[in-house]
Amino acid sequence: MPDPAHSRQVLIVEDEDNIALALGWLLTREGYRHNRVATGPEALPAARASHPDLVLLDVMLPGRSGYDICRDLRADPALATTRILMMTARGSALEQKRGLDHGADGFIAKPFDLSELRTELSRLLSR
Repeated sequence: MPDPAHSRQVLIVEDEDNIALALGWLLTREGYRHNRVATGPEALPAARASHPDLVLLDVMLPGRSGYDICRDLRADPALATTRILMMTARGSALEQKRGLDHGADGFIAKPFDLSELRTELSRLLSR
């Protein structure tokens, strides 16, 4: 029986190379297909091109905020049901509320615990 993870596509929107590499390594290890963009303006076109099941979305990006990207993903009928997991180094309750208010499905603080990230990936991609 094929592994359902192999059919899941994840878009990483992260400007820090070391974090993007770590996320890519984890996603590959967990069996998810993925691609990455490093700036805010690249995010929406990349999502439209790949129709990911999940967007791992950094809040602070060059050129455009993750909150704006989240709102735009939700406003696009073709992407409105895409799961969004926001990531930020500022993991305050206020930041989390703001992300969820913009339509995020989950929020994780950086640096993240790998088991917590695995749990969130599983939760969001099993729906």
